[in-house]
Amino acid sequence: MTAGKEDIAYRKQVVNEYKPDVERLIRYLPWLEEKAGSEVSANFTDSGIGENSIAFPVYDSTLMSFIKEVQRTKLLDRNYPYIYSRYRIRTVQDELRVIVSADITQMDVLKGILSKYVMGGMTKGKLWTEAVHNRVFWYVIRKMKENLEYWDVPM
Repeated sequence: MTAGKEDIAYRKQVVNEYKPDVERLIRYLPWLEEKAGSEVSANFTDSGIGENSIAFPVYDSTLMSFIKEVQRTKLLDRNYPYIYSRYRIRTVQDELRVIVSADITQMDVLKGILSKYVMGGMTKGKLWTEAVHNRVFWYVIRKMKENLEYWDVPM
């Protein structure tokens, strides 16, 4: 009987730990859903950039706000490659499968997937646009919200 109470206590602890951060991110869900499948960056090729210069990406301002907001949360995990190997996640389909099946005790998995794209995007900017295009950001944030609401009150 006490194992059940400890389990419920753990779930409440997870809610208390992550709810404030997830609440800050759920306001981006409508935008993430709207932008799914579309481009949220363009290469800067304005005046003075010649054919021998390197074009650089310019990101949608809402995407940059979302990335900065995630960086201010406890939802990033530098050890995200461990999550990918432990759960044998290799493709976007694997990521989406794991996201859909994750419950509140697997917030580390959701954090790992979010971290791969947010942190990896710092050096490989294409990851941010891929995560919007493939709906990975949308699925992760929505699943976090669902899991927390199941064990607490709706946000």
